[in-house]
Amino acid sequence: ASPSSNNSNKFFILYFVETNVLILWAINVILITFMTYNNYKGLMTNLKEQLYHKFVSIAQQKITDLELIIKEAQHAANNETKSSAGDKHETGRAMAQLETEKLTKQLGEALKISELLHKINQQGKHQLIGLGSLVITTNGNFFISASLGKIELNEITYFAISSISPIGQLLIQKKENDSFSFNTKSYVINKVD
Repeated sequence: ASPSSNNSNKFFILYFVETNVLILWAINVILITFMTYNNYKGLMTNLKEQLYHKFVSIAQQKITDLELIIKEAQHAANNETKSSAGDKHETGRAMAQLETEKLTKQLGEALKISELLHKINQQGKHQLIGLGSLVITTNGNFFISASLGKIELNEITYFAISSISPIGQLLIQKKENDSFSFNTKSYVINKVD
């Protein structure tokens, strides 16, 4: 074999190896991208489920606390009626009745929130923001459900907001990459789940 034939064989082998390395690298990048996307998607769904369960737990705890406070208020009112007489008795009873009515109204609101939360499909993927959406923005993270405040999960703050709250109304029917302003802050929607 001539020296030029050996050089062309070496060139062909080198070209073949480099091409295969590039193909393997491209396949690897595609696989890593696909796996990362699926893991991110899985993490978002898992995150949404974790948030959902935390907010359901908060709502249930509020119901339990209110029921206990109402029982205590009724018990105190019953004891007040046994030990009081005259105007003082009437005033104490009226105040206890007002407090019980206020607490009963709060309990009714807490039960409505719990009912609303149980209507949410926590595994549903949303294209447009609506009830049950987890919304990640440049200036905050929101779970569209009921006004339950904020929680920390994995050192990140999430706000449970109602769709009829001022910021909730701005978010409803928006999608990823949409933007809006609220209280002089600009928001870009990075992710909707």
